[in-house]
Amino acid sequence: MITLERREGFHVKLSRVLRESSSHKLDLYLFVPAELDLSAEVVSEQAFYHNAIHLSRTYYSDRHQLPLVHSRLARRSDLGSDQYRLSLSLYAYQYVVALEGAVRELRARLKELRSDKRRETPAEDAAALEARFEEVVALAVDILKRLRRNVPERESLLKYYTNIDNYLSWFTEQRLLELLAQLPRDAAYATSRRRLVAVCEAEAAHRDAEEYNSPRVVEDTTRMTNKMRLLRRLIEYPLTLRQRTQELGGGEQKAVKALATAVVMIFVSLGLLQARESLGDITALFVLALALIYALREVFKDDLRNTLWRLLRKGRPKWRRQYQDPTSKALVGRQLEWCDYQRYVKLDDEIKWARKRNVAQREEVVLHYRSSSRISPTRFLSGYEQVRETLTLDLSLVARLMDKASHLVYRLEGEEVSRERVERRHLINLVTRERSGDGEAVIQRWKVVMNRSRIVDIEEVVVVPRQEGGR
Repeated sequence: MITLERREGFHVKLSRVLRESSSHKLDLYLFVPAELDLSAEVVSEQAFYHNAIHLSRTYYSDRHQLPLVHSRLARRSDLGSDQYRLSLSLYAYQYVVALEGAVRELRARLKELRSDKRRETPAEDAAALEARFEEVVALAVDILKRLRRNVPERESLLKYYTNIDNYLSWFTEQRLLELLAQLPRDAAYATSRRRLVAVCEAEAAHRDAEEYNSPRVVEDTTRMTNKMRLLRRLIEYPLTLRQRTQELGGGEQKAVKALATAVVMIFVSLGLLQARESLGDITALFVLALALIYALREVFKDDLRNTLWRLLRKGRPKWRRQYQDPTSKALVGRQLEWCDYQRYVKLDDEIKWARKRNVAQREEVVLHYRSSSRISPTRFLSGYEQVRETLTLDLSLVARLMDKASHLVYRLEGEEVSRERVERRHLINLVTRERSGDGEAVIQRWKVVMNRSRIVDIEEVVVVPRQEGGR
């Protein structure tokens, strides 16, 4: 399954876990309204691939105790600094991912409650939600306590521990404050509110007591945020697989260019011989015919080369991506990638079924990204047989095509006419299809509501499985 969440600006992040399997395939379809006039001439496939699609893979495992064992070994000087840093980074990253998922789930449940027209939350719903709040907070506090039981004594290890403890404390506080800001003011949630406030205050006091951040950094929100963003990158650095992207078809492109030039020159030579035989010696008419032949050569050479290149590369991958272990430099995976515009009539039936377009939407432009990868878990870091892939999709290229215009909507209220200015928004549909090995394909769909300035909302749409013979 793929999870999708909104990030800063026009970014959406798709995440999935790649388990041990022979192959993994992902298809991503972006349905853009035709009124935006998106085309290959406006945004080419290469430009969209390089500017809008950003991939990263990190080690992922459910074995949460391994880093704690390593931290205890480090206290007895039985573990090197590189291995200690890697272990704590893995522990921190898995905690961050788990807390982000838990907070996302709680936010979704709070959103459902806010959309309910009833003024007060039913007692049974409030009790269930409070129990979930308590479970998440208790797990977060317990994990942080386990981390802080084993503070290393060696200076070379202490700096890694300090950075990770500093970030996890701040990150926990921020995520819990995010929940606190959306928690209803009902009396039913008073216990959860007090619990969240107590944990946030405790984490702030912990950072002050350890003097992790200078007073100037604490007082400046921008500096504090930038520092924590840097610490997040330092945590992910030893876990993130190194990748190298290679554009395919370089040699074939040269061969096609040579072939097109050779074919055109054959006809040019035949034309020159025919002109010399018909016109005789060099005359003004012969020079004019020669100029015409060379003009035709320049026109048809590029057209022939482009046509041959499209026919040769049609349906074939355009890029190859290789992944290496950040420590051993061993090759742990390969991936082939495609990115192109497609016509709706050429899409698979299951994708058409998931999209469910009506008559007014038949002119949508479809951007398709596809990846096919293989991983080698035998070359992974010991204890880890999975990777977590994050695909960040930047929709700013699409947002640039939107207008900032707004329009007035008039309403009749009694005998008075009121007017309201409404911004112009566009609906973009995102459909994904994921298949691991020989398993069944999992299709998901989201509605992304955007305007010129931001992503307004993201809504997941349940895709009903298509029945055999269904239309």
